[in-house]
Amino acid sequence: MSNTEANPAGSHGKAAGRNERAEVHKAIWKIADDLRGKVTGWNFMIYVLGTIFYRFISEMLESRMNDHQRKAGRIYFEYSKMPDDAADRAKKTITDMLGYYIPPSRLFRNVREKERNNPDLNIFLHDALAAIEESAKGTETERDFKGLFEGMNFNDSQIFGDTVPERNKYIVKILDGIASMDLGGFSEHSIDVFGDAYEFLMTMYASNAGKSGGEFFTPQQVSRLLALIATRGKNKITNVYDPACGSGSLLMQVAKVIGKDNVTDGFYGQETEPTTHRLCRMNLFLHGISPHKFDIHKGDTLLYPSEFHKSRKPFEVAVSNPPYSTKWDGDENPVLVSDERFAPAGALAPKNAADFAFIMHTLSWLAPNGTAAIVCFPGIFYRTNKAESTIRKYLMENNFVDAVIDLPPNLFFGNNTIAVTILVLKKNKTNDNTVLFIDGKDQFIKDGNKNRLTDENIDNIFKLYCDRKDVPHRAAVVPFEKIREEGFNLSVSTYVEPEDKREKVDIKKLNAEIAEIVKRESELREAVDTFVKEYER
Repeated sequence: MSNTEANPAGSHGKAAGRNERAEVHKAIWKIADDLRGKVTGWNFMIYVLGTIFYRFISEMLESRMNDHQRKAGRIYFEYSKMPDDAADRAKKTITDMLGYYIPPSRLFRNVREKERNNPDLNIFLHDALAAIEESAKGTETERDFKGLFEGMNFNDSQIFGDTVPERNKYIVKILDGIASMDLGGFSEHSIDVFGDAYEFLMTMYASNAGKSGGEFFTPQQVSRLLALIATRGKNKITNVYDPACGSGSLLMQVAKVIGKDNVTDGFYGQETEPTTHRLCRMNLFLHGISPHKFDIHKGDTLLYPSEFHKSRKPFEVAVSNPPYSTKWDGDENPVLVSDERFAPAGALAPKNAADFAFIMHTLSWLAPNGTAAIVCFPGIFYRTNKAESTIRKYLMENNFVDAVIDLPPNLFFGNNTIAVTILVLKKNKTNDNTVLFIDGKDQFIKDGNKNRLTDENIDNIFKLYCDRKDVPHRAAVVPFEKIREEGFNLSVSTYVEPEDKREKVDIKKLNAEIAEIVKRESELREAVDTFVKEYER
């Protein structure tokens, strides 16, 4: 039994204790308070997250260089105190090792401590961040660093104020706030705390972002369940892929569940929205994933899938929460009609609902021993649309569907209150043509105005998936023949009968009670009639 099966939910962020996380969260709220009325909403997240990232890569470089030199016998070496010209002589070595270079004078700690009174701080900081991106040019990490700080304009008068001194005042507040976070020694555990700060910021924004909040961020608990399912029985995997990766929360949960060092080839994803594309790369960095070990491509997965990813496929694990019922070209595009990803099904997903296009794309790039866990809009499993029915039939006749799992409603941020469904696909079900259906809609607790999966809820659903047996009102293992009889309807409610929680009534007992009431009523009437007759005499 693998570690993931033995301890499904586990503990989150062991190295970063509860108190440390609470202090980091408190520091983020303090920054929000200090910047109240100035840097808010999306801008707040971009600048704070970007500055956390800047601190992270500065401390990573310092830690690696200090360790390297001290092992060589220079026990008092401090990279942050080196002259820039001396450090520049090792620029290529540092860039080859880390994928980027920061001279000592432009490290986060030195900018914050030594440049806080610089009247041109806004320009100095802008140039420092631009130089980090520039340092990766011509290297294999160039694409990973390109545009990472693009959204951070410290000279923006609309955000930071009309005058340079006013702008610099708020920049110092951000630097001081990020510096106040007690992240401990970098080599000890700061990667976990940096990553937790990222997730807290993303959750903080998503929960207040209205409709857009759920478009780029899958709640951590849902991501964890998908990661557990997709890696079940595995202690090591070759690679992991998300064709609609958003801010990378699903990729990171796979790293947490199986261990990032147990993903031997790397992490791959594609995202169409530029800002979210930058956030995803920062997320991977902040969770300690080397830029040499991931590739997040920008572009439309269905129309322009990454050629580099195509060269790296097939993928052993795929996890995804693609957009629900989004529009796409569909059969209006002759190239898509003959595309090897979609053609085998004999139909393309409808133009107004690309859900099955993402599913077919993911399946096409899945390894023979691979597992895909995909969050889906539940309607695609029972809609009578001809194209969707045809694709469901294809998936079932080729024995790709492993499980269909209903989750509770109102788990996601924004206005998405539907009860989503997880589709689990496999290519190696050679000896089993059944599908496991799980009803997990009651596995949640209320958390403010949203619902949330607890560790216990995750354990319960994951155990049902691992056990793969019939459980009344919970799970049903259904053979292909029965699903074919149902017209390849894959909705959970078709096969798992919901529990009737209405109060059971004992009819015999109820009839006896009614008879007793009728008898008593008759006796009371007789008593009243007797009283009236005696009174009228």
